[in-house]
Amino acid sequence: MQQSEDALSRQAPPPKGLAPKRVDQTSAAKEKARGKDHPRPERPQPQAPRFAKPGADLIQLYGTHAVREALRAGQRECLLLHATAMAAEKLAPEIAASGVKLQIVTADDLSRQLGPGSVHQGLLLEARPIEPLDVTEIESRSGIVLVLDQITDPHNVGAILRTAAAFAVDAIVITERHAPALGGVLAKTASGGLEHVRMVPVVNLARSLETLGKLGYLRIGLDSAAENDLTQLPLHKPLALVLGGEGAGLRRLTREKCDFLARLDMPGAIKSLNVSNACAVVLTLVQKA
Repeated sequence: MQQSEDALSRQAPPPKGLAPKRVDQTSAAKEKARGKDHPRPERPQPQAPRFAKPGADLIQLYGTHAVREALRAGQRECLLLHATAMAAEKLAPEIAASGVKLQIVTADDLSRQLGPGSVHQGLLLEARPIEPLDVTEIESRSGIVLVLDQITDPHNVGAILRTAAAFAVDAIVITERHAPALGGVLAKTASGGLEHVRMVPVVNLARSLETLGKLGYLRIGLDSAAENDLTQLPLHKPLALVLGGEGAGLRRLTREKCDFLARLDMPGAIKSLNVSNACAVVLTLVQKA
């Protein structure tokens, strides 16, 4: 009896409107064939890394902002980009436009090269340094130049560079000695600012300040203990703002070559700022000079 009922159930037509869906074998075959003819592109596979040693004629830039701006700006010769497959996809337009040679690597390859604490974001660019300027070659556009008196912390100099790029500063004068390398941590902290502000390395900072004075620059040295309030000085452009090193401040000869020493009057209990923060405040205050 049970067997007969099952047979009837199998033979009964489906309810109206619920007919089984017919599979178009021809369409399915076409789709399968199309997949064979046009397979999905595969990500390039990592290669054995070949890292060049940084030196006087080669620097390393890492991190998304630093590498992207280097590729976009075209200020330097970009030699080889080491990138993870995912990072290379994100910068595909910049990589194609720059023509830089690409080597796919793993994130671990980059961490071993740069150190475990580096935030490389899957990118490391080997490139030539940008040709430095002489003090006399600075083109005055904003009319503002920064002068750094032996600031050695790459994070501070990188933050100053980022701020300088935001304020369209014409150039940054630095000492050749007692200054960080223009790449690596500095470039990462600058977030691309290194590509947009020209650097002027000098052997003798006091002599360079003399040259800036002869070129018409008003030279203001920032000192938290100075008698003059910056906002009360007769400021004019072109203007050279001189910032001292961490802790030591401005050296004696540097101070002597400034037209004025000035302080920032802070309303709070703490009267001094980190040098990169002080730079941002000062650039804000002098915009209307």
